[in-house]
Amino acid sequence: QVQLVESGGGLVQAGGSLRLSCAASGRTFSSYTMGWFRQAPGKEREFVAAMNWSGGSTDYADSVKGRFTISRNNAANTVYLQMNSLKPEDTAVYYCAARVGLRVLSGVDEYDYWGQGTQVTVSS
Repeated sequence: QVQLVESGGGLVQAGGSLRLSCAASGRTFSSYTMGWFRQAPGKEREFVAAMNWSGGSTDYADSVKGRFTISRNNAANTVYLQMNSLKPEDTAVYYCAARVGLRVLSGVDEYDYWGQGTQVTVSS
């Protein structure tokens, strides 16, 4: 069992940056594949980025490649999402998720644990 708590969301102008953090409880954090998802109003939850336990394998949605970077600190039980060059279409609630398994996957149904989400709003 793992509990996830996101932080770092807020209001930013287009072109700006934000860094999201996700703090995880539990002693086995390092064994989880971690992901970030987002959900805009009226839309389905969508994949943003994911990283395996060692950080050696990552995946990104095409819409964020080159702008967002996922990283993790297993000693601190924390995963991060650095978001640069933000656009109004990045506005959404961002969720941290964890899955038991080694593969870096992008499906919502592949993840076992979810945080409560943090709002990111990008103004034009």
